[in-house]
Amino acid sequence: MEKIKLSKQDKDLLISKIKEYFDTELEQEIGGFEAEFLIDFFAREIGPHFYNQGLTDAHTLFLEKTEEMGYLMQELEKPTR
Repeated sequence: MEKIKLSKQDKDLLISKIKEYFDTELEQEIGGFEAEFLIDFFAREIGPHFYNQGLTDAHTLFLEKTEEMGYLMQELEKPTR
């Protein structure tokens, strides 16, 4: 799996959310530098778990829709003698 890459805009948004979370929920201040390291840690250590779950979900949906499409195609069959 390739390293997870975030745009500067997305990373800045996540940094502000982490800082807000620490301030609101933990009543602690965290700097932008520390928040960025936390994002990198989550991306590296936790990201693959979410990625794999996303693949599993997409595969399941693909199988369901493929089966559904098979039934729809059967309905298009013309009667034969």
